[in-house]
Amino acid sequence: MTWSDPRGYDPMIALSAAFEEQNPGVKITWDKRSLQGFESTPVDQLAADYDLLIIDHPHVGAVARQGCLLALDELLPKTAMTALANETVGKSFISYAIDGHQWALPVDAATQVQAHRPDLGNRVGTWSDVKEVAKNRAVILPMRPPHSLICIFTLAGNIGHPCGSEQDRLLPEDVLGKVFSELKAVSDHIDPECFGMDPIAAMDRLAEDNTLRIAPLTYLYKGYSNKGYRANRLAFSDIPALGRSGPVGSALGGTGIAVSSRTGSPELCAQFAAWAAGAECQSGLYAASNGQPGNAVAWASEEVNAPVLDAYRNTRLTHEAAWLRPRHDGYMAFQAEGAEIVNEALTGKRPVPQAVKSLNRSFAESFKGVVH
Repeated sequence: MTWSDPRGYDPMIALSAAFEEQNPGVKITWDKRSLQGFESTPVDQLAADYDLLIIDHPHVGAVARQGCLLALDELLPKTAMTALANETVGKSFISYAIDGHQWALPVDAATQVQAHRPDLGNRVGTWSDVKEVAKNRAVILPMRPPHSLICIFTLAGNIGHPCGSEQDRLLPEDVLGKVFSELKAVSDHIDPECFGMDPIAAMDRLAEDNTLRIAPLTYLYKGYSNKGYRANRLAFSDIPALGRSGPVGSALGGTGIAVSSRTGSPELCAQFAAWAAGAECQSGLYAASNGQPGNAVAWASEEVNAPVLDAYRNTRLTHEAAWLRPRHDGYMAFQAEGAEIVNEALTGKRPVPQAVKSLNRSFAESFKGVVH
């Protein structure tokens, strides 16, 4: 099971065909789900039906408790695990590690970055610049849950206050208040339809609408930089800084490949996963098959960067300095509730001070029942 965007589906089909050629008698068939399903569907439900899964790292706390995936460090040679750890883009590799085990291998790296229309102007460097562009109604932001909450995460991390360092609150109230103020200064000037848009919908609009110039916070979708993918190409670059430390603190995304604990072919599945995440495959067949690699060797490749306007090189700093979301069992419920709280505050349905308290309370409650 993978997800339905071409970047999530196409490379899996190509890799499976190549793997089948090298392993006579093996057949790998992929199903796909929407981005929303990828972000929210519990992994244990999918692991009941599929041998191989493309997963989102915030699920790993629940995964470790439920025992629905196999620990890949127990199936693969230590040398292979070391190589993949060394070849990670930022925290992509460790994002799938919890409770002393590796539950998935990164095949796709992404974090919130900046997208802009190079035919309409240049990227911006600071959040102050974003606010000025927003006044001209030229900014788009994907704010459909969970992405509104993720914008809060990124802006907080960028000013030196990563969310979730304490279990009793998401952030100090004054920090959350400042971040809300900065985000609202932009969201007040965007199309209200943005609150129903995920990054795919927002990138589609940005590529088509000549009144829009930038998406200051959106996950990297390299396909929009490919020639002919949409009416106009998008360029990706580092996030515009709110703080003084450059493009740090962006909320990490990406995908990893995992193996169900119910599979009848654990060694074969682990072999496929390690190959799919490895430097040779990622730099070659994976990238050539519409994939967005998660391996740093691929990210440095001229051949991989050339078709996408150097999207990997131009966002590398943001990815290397990205912040890792909480992954405890209970986080996913908070992420869903927290994004709704954020949107209510940004659209005037809830006072910001009340939203700040609600976010902190919801985050603290997400740890109830977690054994430490």
